[in-house]
Amino acid sequence: MSEKERISDVLWKKWGPYVSNREWGLVREDYSDNGDAWNYTSHDTAEAKTYRWGEEGLCGICDDLQRLVFSVGFWNKKDAMVKERFFGLTNGQGNHGEDVKEYFYYIDSTPTHSYMKMLYKYPQNEFPYDDLIKTNAERSKDEPEYELIDTGIFDKNEYFDIFIEYAKESEQDILVRLSIVNKSEKEASLIILPTVWFRNTWNWGYDDYQPSLAAEEADRIIVSHKDLDIKNVYAKHSSKTLFCNNETNNRRLYLSANESRYTKDGINSFVTTGNSQSVNPKNTGTKASFFIDENFAGKETKTFEFRISDKELKDPFGGFDNSFSERKKEAEAFYADIQQGISSEDEKLIQRQAFAGMLWNKMFYHYNVEKWLKGDPAEVPPPKSRETIRNFDWKHLNNEHIISMPDKWEYPWYATWDLAFHTISFSLIDPDFAKHQLKLFLFEWYMHPNGQLPAYEWNFSDVNPPVHAWAVFRVFKIDEYLKEKPDLGFLESAFQKLLMNFTWWVNKKDTNGNNIFEGGFLGLDNIGVFDRNSVLPNGEQLEQSDGTSWMAMFALNMMRIALELAQYNNVYEEMAMKFFEHFLSIAHSLDNMGDEKFSLWDEQDEFFYDAIASSDGTHMYLRLRTIVGLIPMFAVEVIDDEMIENLPNFKKRMEWVLNNKPELAALVSRWEVKGQDSKHLLSLLRGHRLKRLLKRMLNPDEFLSDYGIRALSKEYEQNPYTLNLNDIDYCVKYTPAESDSGLFGGNSNWRGPVWFPINFLIIDSLQRFFFYYSPDFLVEYPTGSGNYSNLDQIADALNKRLAKIFLKDEHGKRPVNGQYERFQNDPDFRDYILFYEYFHGDNGRGVGASHQTGWTGLIAKILQPRFSKKEMAESETEMPEDANKKDQKDDQ
Repeated sequence: MSEKERISDVLWKKWGPYVSNREWGLVREDYSDNGDAWNYTSHDTAEAKTYRWGEEGLCGICDDLQRLVFSVGFWNKKDAMVKERFFGLTNGQGNHGEDVKEYFYYIDSTPTHSYMKMLYKYPQNEFPYDDLIKTNAERSKDEPEYELIDTGIFDKNEYFDIFIEYAKESEQDILVRLSIVNKSEKEASLIILPTVWFRNTWNWGYDDYQPSLAAEEADRIIVSHKDLDIKNVYAKHSSKTLFCNNETNNRRLYLSANESRYTKDGINSFVTTGNSQSVNPKNTGTKASFFIDENFAGKETKTFEFRISDKELKDPFGGFDNSFSERKKEAEAFYADIQQGISSEDEKLIQRQAFAGMLWNKMFYHYNVEKWLKGDPAEVPPPKSRETIRNFDWKHLNNEHIISMPDKWEYPWYATWDLAFHTISFSLIDPDFAKHQLKLFLFEWYMHPNGQLPAYEWNFSDVNPPVHAWAVFRVFKIDEYLKEKPDLGFLESAFQKLLMNFTWWVNKKDTNGNNIFEGGFLGLDNIGVFDRNSVLPNGEQLEQSDGTSWMAMFALNMMRIALELAQYNNVYEEMAMKFFEHFLSIAHSLDNMGDEKFSLWDEQDEFFYDAIASSDGTHMYLRLRTIVGLIPMFAVEVIDDEMIENLPNFKKRMEWVLNNKPELAALVSRWEVKGQDSKHLLSLLRGHRLKRLLKRMLNPDEFLSDYGIRALSKEYEQNPYTLNLNDIDYCVKYTPAESDSGLFGGNSNWRGPVWFPINFLIIDSLQRFFFYYSPDFLVEYPTGSGNYSNLDQIADALNKRLAKIFLKDEHGKRPVNGQYERFQNDPDFRDYILFYEYFHGDNGRGVGASHQTGWTGLIAKILQPRFSKKEMAESETEMPEDANKKDQKDDQ
């Protein structure tokens, strides 16, 4: 069976890399009275504390309900603790927020995880935990982060390259191979601890059934669990087995009595201190490790093999190499088919690792808010204060699924608008998984009864941009293309639930009922002059250009879905009409707020701005040029005549609105003016405004970076924006990389860097505008160059700028790797790619979370040719005389 054939078989996905890289410091594990999740559990207590909601591990795998976990621990005989989890700084410890301080790379994975590979670089000398904490604490927000490579621990190549590979013999028969390379010229020792354990589900008071692990010999651990088919874990090289229980060491953490003699940290204690009393001599428990103590000669490579199986095997390692080889060949064949339109080997490498990062970042996510608020029957009740700290109004939320995470260390919890972008790239390799992810958040145990989608664990009630409908339709069309059949059931069920979400937005985020939407921070953290979630002291309200534009986009997305469904069921024509009218009303309001008919489009600067509405009805622009002013571009839809003619009821009602409410149609859409091939445009922008926005966006002195579109105009580097509001002075400066403020925790920055999700939507919108305007609509690109390109050429050029972040340049260097020569030149580093959260606005280096292959994984879609092997024209065009005149009267 090929990988493509097995993708639809859910049993092949039962086991996967669903283990978090960090369970400590999370809201769902926080039972404090003050909500200080970062300090209630920590990296140092994680070794001894049993978690309630999930498990963490190093390069681990588990079943889809995380009942049994397999992971690998290592000890270099110098560290104070076994390396069982990745180390990083808390939000308060890092000078730019939380930050993992390890080097690990996701190299490969198939959608069913039939084959997976990753690399971890483990130092042979004492890991510099204290140095990393101390030095970062001493650094200001104006200084860069102090990274592991800065400590010098890799300078003499005294580290191990540890390659971890998994290959499935069958659905629940998993082969594991460790290939460990001593990168040093010197001899080095390493203790290897392949570990298996049960997630503790018996201590909470619901089901006291306790599974067990046992061993009669050094090379096999016997698994007993009433709900699991796995029977054995085999090792080819083990000298002994070590057992303890997945139970908290109360004596160590709380100076109270232990309920179990052999606690969670028992194996660690035995390995690092030789404490034989900390492991069970009877070789039974709920956590167990094989013990392998190896010496490596200089530059030596050794291989170690293991097997997790639902079978009783007399020769568990017979045919091992053949099985691995077969799965690797299937992976190569699968991606060869996906990448057949890509000619560059470097692009193939980047895309393959992007897909790997997305697949490895899938995680078992479990959180029942009602139980978390009330506490468990067998445990001490949580403090009463937790009922008012966070998420108390999300008691219905009960999540227990495999979900795509932004980053399993820095963000091991879902973020709904991040996930919408994840699904676009996932749809290229596993459209069923992409559809399932989108449907999950519309289920009643995710979506709030009032229609709101949960934002993220720290505050489910926060508001993210409403991009779910956009993602639903994009994934639907990609799935239809790949399978040559539309999944109307998916589209219709999603549409029905999205109606509730749209209604929530209309009722909750349009304070004055004027179709101007506030929204708050809308996922853009510190992009505003001040915290956009804050309540202004004198009754002022923030009228958001992006909030209103996101809703216009949402309305058009819903209209387009309804039109698609109406081709099969004419009942949806009425819904399409409802969203057509709603879009026009939002668009009209954008230009006609209050008695003064105030517009969020500033004629003076020819740009969209947020505005402050005072209690007396007057408005004041916040003339700060950010991507907030570009978001109106995203509200664009193009419909062809053929579809309209096939929907007579929609056509009749549409014509009535256009004839009887000309004030709605005149300001925004070119619906009445047919574009190429008899297409109609619905957009917040007609030609003139679009060109004026693009003039700024494509200006290298403002938004256009060599690596994409910046989040803030570079104009503010030399001339910071200042504002005095209510006797408070505000200042916004262009900062192309890490944030220089503590706004929203200071761990991300929207004041200059390049962010993939916004860039992707810009490119998507330009392609839609091109679909209507044809190649005759030309824009100077870059601004000031004297060269002109059509919108599709510009979209293609922006794609190339984003790809440039990762691709080798003429000197063989990747901008993403930044200033570190080791990363740029060392063959053991330079071709392993990290997909960061965002990128330096001037030089393209990676910034923020280092494994956020979630929405940065959009690079996989960007590198995928749109028209198979057909290349888009790349030549720039000289500006023909008078070619620009046809839109000069628009919006005047």
